[in-house]
Amino acid sequence: MREHNTLGQTLQERGISRRAFLKYASYLATLMALPPSASRVIAEEMAKAHRQSVIWLSFQECTGCTESFTRSMSPTLEDLIFDFISLDYHHTLQAVSGAAAEHAREAAMKANKGKYIVVVDGSVPLKDGGVYSTIAGITNLDMLRDTAKDAFAIVSVGTCSAFGGIPHANPNPTGAVAISEIIKDKPVINIPGCPPIPEAMTGTLAYLLSFGKLPELDASHRPLAFFGETIHDRCYRRSFYERGMFADSFDDEGARKGWCLYKVGCKGPIAYNACATLKWNGAVSFPIQSGHGCLGCSEPDFWDKGGFYKPLSAATAGLTLGVGGAALAGAAAGAAGAELVRRKKAAAANAGKKEG
Repeated sequence: MREHNTLGQTLQERGISRRAFLKYASYLATLMALPPSASRVIAEEMAKAHRQSVIWLSFQECTGCTESFTRSMSPTLEDLIFDFISLDYHHTLQAVSGAAAEHAREAAMKANKGKYIVVVDGSVPLKDGGVYSTIAGITNLDMLRDTAKDAFAIVSVGTCSAFGGIPHANPNPTGAVAISEIIKDKPVINIPGCPPIPEAMTGTLAYLLSFGKLPELDASHRPLAFFGETIHDRCYRRSFYERGMFADSFDDEGARKGWCLYKVGCKGPIAYNACATLKWNGAVSFPIQSGHGCLGCSEPDFWDKGGFYKPLSAATAGLTLGVGGAALAGAAAGAAGAELVRRKKAAAANAGKKEG
C-alpha cells in the first residue's frame, strides 16, 4: 500500500463502497456505546486518516492476547482494522527476526515520533534488574521505556499487562508489575481479560484512530464501552439469581437446568467486562453460558482472590470495602436474600400442599 494514501482512498481502491464503510462506522459506534451521530464522524475521520503505526510488545505472557486478537470472528472488523493500522513490530506475527526486527521497531519509532501507539501484552519483571525476561538482549523494562518515550498512547492488553496478571500472583518470584506502574508520563489504556475480547482491542484501536483521543475510561483506565458494567448486570442467568435458584455443584439438578452459578464461585457480580454481551467465537457463547462460572479475569489480582470455586464473600475475596468491596458485599447480601425468599416460597408451597 502506498503510504501517502488516505484510508478512504485505499478502501476505494480495494472496492469497498462508501455504503459498506458507513455500515462499518455505524457498527463501531454501537460497539463503543456512542450515539448514532458518531458513526458519520467516525467514517469521515477514518477516511481522511493515514495508517496508524502500532508497535506491539510482548513481555511476560502466554501469547493468548495475540491469539484472541487474530481470532476476531467479524471479518469486516478484522479486515478493516488490519487495513487501518500498520503493525510495524510484533514478536509473534512479524516475519523478520534478530537485528532486522529491532531495526523495524526503531525505524517505526523514528518515522512516527509522537504519533505511534504502543500495544503491550504481558507484565514486566523488575526483580534483579529485570533479567527474568529479555528480548534481543534487552530487558522488558528497558525496551518498554525506550519504546514508550515518544508514543502517543500505551494500550495494555490482557490482565498481565493491565494489572500484573498471573506472573504478579503470589509469590511473584520475578517482581512482575503492570505497565501503568512503570509508564507515568503517557496515557495508558487497560484492556484486561485472560485473554481480552478481540472487539475490545480492535474497537479501542479504531477509536483512537477515528478521534485522535482516548475513549472514556473508568477508574482502572478501562474503556467504559467494554468495562462499564459487570458480567452479572447482563448475565442471562440473573433471573435465577433474583429468584434464589442456584446450582450447588456443577453436576446437580440446578446446574443441568441452567441456574445461577453464584454458589459455585462465579465472580460475575464483581467482574467488569462485556463477555455476556459480545461473547466469544462470533458471539456464540461465553464461560457462564458454557456452564462455568466467571473467574473475574478482568479484575486486579483475580488469581489470588480466595479460590475460583468459592462463593463471593468479604472473607474469601480479601477485598477492602471500597467500590469493589461494596459491590462484593452487596452481591453476597443479594444472593443470601434471594435464597431466603426462595426458601420461604418453597416452605409456603409445601405448607399449602399439606393443608390440601
